[in-house]
Amino acid sequence: MIPIRHRSPFAAALFALCLPGTQAAAVEVDLRLMETTDLHMYLLPYDYYRDAPNDTVGLARTATLVRAAREESINSLLFDNGDLIQGNPLGDWVARSRGLAFGETHPAFQAMNLLGYDAANIGNHEFNYGLEFLLKTLAGADFPYVLSNVYAVDADDDPDNDRHYFRPWTLLDRTLVATDGSSHDIRVGVIGFTPPQIMTWDKNHLQGRVTVRGIVETAEALVPEMRAAGADIVVAIPHSGLSTVTPDGSLRENASAQLAQVDGIDAILFGHAHAVFPGEAYEGFPGADLQAGTLHGVPSVMPGFWGSHLGLVDLTLDIDDAGTWTVTGGQGSVRAIASQEGREVTALVDSQQDIVDAVAAAHEGAIAWMGEPVGTTTAPIDSFFAQVLDDPSIQIVTDAQAWYARTTLAGTEYDGLPILSAGAPFKAGGRGGPDNYTDLAAGDIAIRNVADLYVYPNTLRIVTLDGAGVHEWLERAAGQFNTIDAGGTEPQALVNPDFPSYNFDVIDGVSYRIDVTQPPRYDIEGELVNPDAQRIVDLSFEGEPIDPAATFAIVTNNYRAGGGGNFPGLDGSATIVEAPQTNRQVLVDYILETGTIDPAADGNWSFAPAGDDVMVTLESSPAAQERAEAAGLAFVEVLDSGFARYRLPLR
Repeated sequence: MIPIRHRSPFAAALFALCLPGTQAAAVEVDLRLMETTDLHMYLLPYDYYRDAPNDTVGLARTATLVRAAREESINSLLFDNGDLIQGNPLGDWVARSRGLAFGETHPAFQAMNLLGYDAANIGNHEFNYGLEFLLKTLAGADFPYVLSNVYAVDADDDPDNDRHYFRPWTLLDRTLVATDGSSHDIRVGVIGFTPPQIMTWDKNHLQGRVTVRGIVETAEALVPEMRAAGADIVVAIPHSGLSTVTPDGSLRENASAQLAQVDGIDAILFGHAHAVFPGEAYEGFPGADLQAGTLHGVPSVMPGFWGSHLGLVDLTLDIDDAGTWTVTGGQGSVRAIASQEGREVTALVDSQQDIVDAVAAAHEGAIAWMGEPVGTTTAPIDSFFAQVLDDPSIQIVTDAQAWYARTTLAGTEYDGLPILSAGAPFKAGGRGGPDNYTDLAAGDIAIRNVADLYVYPNTLRIVTLDGAGVHEWLERAAGQFNTIDAGGTEPQALVNPDFPSYNFDVIDGVSYRIDVTQPPRYDIEGELVNPDAQRIVDLSFEGEPIDPAATFAIVTNNYRAGGGGNFPGLDGSATIVEAPQTNRQVLVDYILETGTIDPAADGNWSFAPAGDDVMVTLESSPAAQERAEAAGLAFVEVLDSGFARYRLPLR
């Protein structure tokens, strides 16, 4: 008889009853799966931008939860879901300043090896520093890495002979103890996935070297292969969130819900979205059961980001006399390292000292590197109102990018094209909380401050678009705002909190106004939903209405140029310059070249008047109160969330 390796408990019972003269005895086994994800080099509870402790982050704290959860369960496995080696200055210091040689152990694995991880997946940000650095890094892990949907480029067009660039899946042979005390061998299959969009986000590192396939199609091909190789259960680790949006083709970025519908997968440990599942953010999401912690019936979990939570999937298994394992139940849940009420943060666990000690030298090295001065600023720079006013924290970035583009395009076929520069508010509250803002005093600017102004290690790109394309770019960005009732007299919230601030691009070099009484032309996902709506009005270049047919060179980053954020006209094909430098490095070079900077915004955009009585509100940091009046806003109150509410007239 061939064992049936994946069936419901009801089918298993029916199968046993249908065999005359047999009575399959089964014993129950509990298995705890634990997950970390999106650590982004937050190994310690520390904010390198503020040069201060932060109780809401850090693997050293999550490690306490890991060890406690292990003590509670006789059988457990620990996994990481990627976006590990990049994301804060510690990661940049290792990759760009200190460097890493083959044979050296990356600080992330100096910490993680102490925790005894069983397997891990590769996220999209692992590719930010290039394949060579990634391979050197992974060599220091004392546990296997898996990634199934990335393939090596070969010399033919036959997909059937494509080879995986990384190990696509692995089988973990373990012995589990049943509830009756008996021991049983199990083979746990583990498969990992990364967003297919890496080919646009890190095109300069990956083009010509690897190709990528869709998450779901890869799972449908490989999960049966894993079962045939002897996997008793299959655990999927997709670095992929949840979305109901269906893109063209199979290259879905957020595919975890769809992955849950692939036959043969018993648990899903997912990430990428920097959110918590099960959690209230997914109330009503199709196929999600927040009480059971399942997606389409499959036990699932996503434990936040930066070490904020530990994810748990507690499976109940049966093994019968034939050695067949059956998943009979499962619960997904999360545990937090801290709680927060308003601005009050309470640490729920302490750090594990061995983790702290393991990365202490790297930690001190990153702090020292961050303090190195690069120039001075004549005025404070903050991002408190960057979502509603032309802002110096964006202006300095767009100025630096334009400075780079002028030099780079000089003497080329693009010399003489009008240069525009796009930037966005990266630190604008949101999920990062009421302290997630840039706030630099006048005086010296250190590397720490530059990293604060440009959080991500994006590489610089220059694209060409016509005037009509510039207009559409700004229309997509203007989707950040709610539609304001011009006849309303009560305060109305201006900013849609679900719209990522990094998708609110400001384009310097043109002037324009935003009419928020019009509905958004594009929705939050970048889909055209109101083709007749136009929020961008009075768009001009050098004092004249912009020519829709004129060609412009626009400086941006690899994420936006390659299609990140689903902006119209930006899919990688418009790129004319792929700079080796990061936008952050260009900003450092600009400040070093300039020496002393004046960060005043040039006021190239504003809101169109909505009426004398229309008043809108914005949530920002309570620390912005002293600067509100000078910016034309009025402080209203501090909220229970820890944010403060401000009023802004639109007249």
